[in-house]
Amino acid sequence: MNIEKLSNRLEKVVSYIPTGSRIADIGSDHAYLPCYAISKGVASYAIAGEVVKGPYLSAEKQVEESDLTHAIDVRMGDGLQVIAPGEVDCITIAGMGGALIASILEKGKVKLDGVTRLILQPNIGARAIRVWLFENGWELQSEEIIEEESKIYEILVAEKGNSERPYSKDHKDKQILMGPFLLLEKNEAFIKKWKQELEQWNKILRNMEKAEESKELIERRKDILTKIRLVKEELDVENN
Repeated sequence: MNIEKLSNRLEKVVSYIPTGSRIADIGSDHAYLPCYAISKGVASYAIAGEVVKGPYLSAEKQVEESDLTHAIDVRMGDGLQVIAPGEVDCITIAGMGGALIASILEKGKVKLDGVTRLILQPNIGARAIRVWLFENGWELQSEEIIEEESKIYEILVAEKGNSERPYSKDHKDKQILMGPFLLLEKNEAFIKKWKQELEQWNKILRNMEKAEESKELIERRKDILTKIRLVKEELDVENN
């Protein structure tokens, strides 16, 4: 991967950046995404944020070698600490767990003033992001699910708006879990992901049978059984 050719998942992320945006890429690693977005004329300015020293130095080096120091600021800090309110209008966060992405957004809420679009690519746990968006007035605009090198990734795009709009009252729990837009399409990657999740949950349930009963265990089992039921309603799988 380099600034001329990103991975498929990161190219998909860039494809949702409105042309001319001022972007912040949080957890930027080698700053490939901002370098690509600037060099392709998609973004007009970028901040590459990184909390870990090694990747921060790699990002700095990449920006210098790409001759893009005039358009990209590499900053070290935790999450949205690296931006000031009103400094960017689009934020990308890719390659982390959904719960971590949601916590970054929650901790940095004050920095989202002036931000019009969030492009989020969790490796796992997209549900946590949908919950956060729903509770904080961000309307899900689009979703994609793709498989790359045997891993499955989701991409969620949101803008300030009516966070209830993508969801229906009767199916909200399922849509928050599986994605309202992804449920409409149910592509190959989607089917594969949820079949894998079902296997995983059934394995957890089997292990729970050997564990000592506790209030927490009962709650966890209930939660897993609910998720299994919701997923099985959508997938053509044998009950097991």
